[in-house]
Amino acid sequence: MTVERYLKPEVIRTIKRLDLRAQFIIKGFMHGLHASPLHGFSVEFSEHRKYTPGDDPADIDWLVYAKTDKYYVRKYEAETNLTGYLVVDSSRSMGYTYRQEMTKFDYAVSLAAALAYLMVQQQDPVGLITFDRKIKASLAPKSKRSQLGNILSLLANLTPTGETDISASLHQLAAMLRHASLVMVFSDLLGEPDEILRALHRLRHAGHDVILFHILDEAEVRFPFAGNVELFEPETGDRVQGNAEAFRGDYLDELRQFRQRFHHECATAMIDYVPLDTAMQFDKALIEYLQRRSVR
Repeated sequence: MTVERYLKPEVIRTIKRLDLRAQFIIKGFMHGLHASPLHGFSVEFSEHRKYTPGDDPADIDWLVYAKTDKYYVRKYEAETNLTGYLVVDSSRSMGYTYRQEMTKFDYAVSLAAALAYLMVQQQDPVGLITFDRKIKASLAPKSKRSQLGNILSLLANLTPTGETDISASLHQLAAMLRHASLVMVFSDLLGEPDEILRALHRLRHAGHDVILFHILDEAEVRFPFAGNVELFEPETGDRVQGNAEAFRGDYLDELRQFRQRFHHECATAMIDYVPLDTAMQFDKALIEYLQRRSVR
């Protein structure tokens, strides 16, 4: 079964206790939605928040005032729903693995499955976008439980192919989105950094929350090769021959600078940058990330 392939029961048991929404900006303000002690007081409304000047006094919940001696207004469903988009790089390079069980694409799908499950559990609509040089496939956001199966069925039937143009695809996505959303990008970022960062900034400046999951193969991070090797670029077909020991140091230094640049630029733009590699247990990496966000 597709869901069981990418989302193991033990992962479900752990992530269902987490809250993806807890620290995301919704309509210009940040709230720990499920952390609120008022959650569940009024089943006809989704949440409460503190009264601020400009709110309609008619929305004050006097029952809550009687219990807490504080003013809270009732937030309707339209205010609390968070729309998420899983944006998955399905270019040929994502199909690479050297010695790990999972390719970069498999790893991305497993992460996406866990996040889709979490959003559906929270009754938040979640959709899917896949891309290579441009957007290839999309599913409109829905919060129905069947959406998880729809997302995974589409991903399971994809084979990573073609060259990639990450920045063009993200610009295309930015032009499509009409409302502030949570955009979760899964990619190896094998493209021009300046252009990719420009596209990410466009999404952020349009009011979207952005999480960038930078997924590399374990061999791309550790460079375990020895002796004379031939390295093959899967999308362009370019090949490089040489002695692994001779350029290991330069390669690892370039990679370190590449990751540091994305970390710095994303932090400046309030984009979450999450560097991962396929040797990491994907569910453990995701859980640690979500737990870090929940206490910020």
